[in-house]
Amino acid sequence: MGGSPAPKRDVVWVDGLRGIASVLVVTAHICRSLAPHLLSPAMSDKLPPTLFQLPFLRCLVMGRPSVAVFALVTGFVNSLGPLKKSRTGNADAALSGVAKSTFRRFGRFMIPAIVVTTFSWVACQFGAYNIAHAANSAWIRDTSPTPSASFAGAFYDLFKSLGTTWIDGFNEYDRIQWTLTYLLQGSMMTYTTMFALVYVKPRWRMALIAGMFYFKWKSGDSLVGFNVYCGIFLAELSIDSDVADFVAAYPLIRSVGSASVIFLGLYFCSYPEENPEWALWSKELLHLGRWIFPSSVEYGRYYPGMGADLVATGIMFNATAKKILSHRFLCWMGKLSWPVYLLHAPLIRTVLTWVLFGASVRPQQGKDQDGNQLPPGWLPIANNWVVVFAIPLFYVFLYRVAGLWAQWVDPWCMNVAKVFEETVFRDDAREDKPLLLS
Repeated sequence: MGGSPAPKRDVVWVDGLRGIASVLVVTAHICRSLAPHLLSPAMSDKLPPTLFQLPFLRCLVMGRPSVAVFALVTGFVNSLGPLKKSRTGNADAALSGVAKSTFRRFGRFMIPAIVVTTFSWVACQFGAYNIAHAANSAWIRDTSPTPSASFAGAFYDLFKSLGTTWIDGFNEYDRIQWTLTYLLQGSMMTYTTMFALVYVKPRWRMALIAGMFYFKWKSGDSLVGFNVYCGIFLAELSIDSDVADFVAAYPLIRSVGSASVIFLGLYFCSYPEENPEWALWSKELLHLGRWIFPSSVEYGRYYPGMGADLVATGIMFNATAKKILSHRFLCWMGKLSWPVYLLHAPLIRTVLTWVLFGASVRPQQGKDQDGNQLPPGWLPIANNWVVVFAIPLFYVFLYRVAGLWAQWVDPWCMNVAKVFEETVFRDDAREDKPLLLS
């Protein structure tokens, strides 16, 4: 496999893929809140499935494949620039870029997360989650924080959450931030790999990256590990002239093969989080997993990760899929994927919960056998028509807020990071060069 890079190729589809992944995370959390039965492949082991419990369709309501996509995109995009520079003999520039991007990545993750956590903390102290604590939704109740007992305790709780987010993944004021520490680790995996392999010949570098994929697969690192290395491997393939020439020489095989790989990937992504033994198709995947996966791993993570890797691989070699994902609307969604991911959970537990449950009254449960009054039941959804109109409008509201975040908050976060960078960087390292991942 030659060392010369392929001609400039279109990678805009990655933004479209990221945009779809982000909106599916939102959908997954809404479904987990209002329709948790969709986590299973059927209503029970004796009842048939509903429409969105079927394979392929259930990918629309699942969030785990999206997390795998985020990890894969992290590996792909953060390695693409250094790999291009390495292939053109500009390895020193690649190392310089990786060193700066490694430092900047912490600010890119941490500062926006601090802002969102602080907003959620303020909302919590003023009672914005009170309705969520009484809602008839286990996920909403379990992930909604409670106000602190005192003024000083509130600040202690805030700073504790800001620290534990990056220590053990727990954030009292935004529980879904547990993924951020893993995605940051994925970025560091990518940069470390680039440091180690930037001077290696492309053929050997691909072999070593494949070896790291296998190591992460066997070691049980299903959340980010093998997905990150799949992304790096795809980045290497995407700029290799020999690969480009080979796939161009066999258009029919490329089209049929890539479509088949996407189809198989979506099937694997359909693997249910709960009760896979309730449907024949998922039971067969359960049996297959015992042969192809390491022992004592969570199939509910491995199958979506493997499926996401296959889908991305198929897309990269499928012109039609790339054209669809390169549509400007999907790319716009991709540009907003970071604020959408950060903001959606607090907004679900506040704004959407207020609309769905705020007009309801908690039903009385009567008395127990000793004549004591039982606590009232959980707040039901106001009515089905509220759901029909509120959820689509919530998506519009969410993306509007995300757009405002991208317009105002993101630049402020970048300025804060830039001030810190100028303070700690040496004078000869302050040139303003583009980040590897914008």
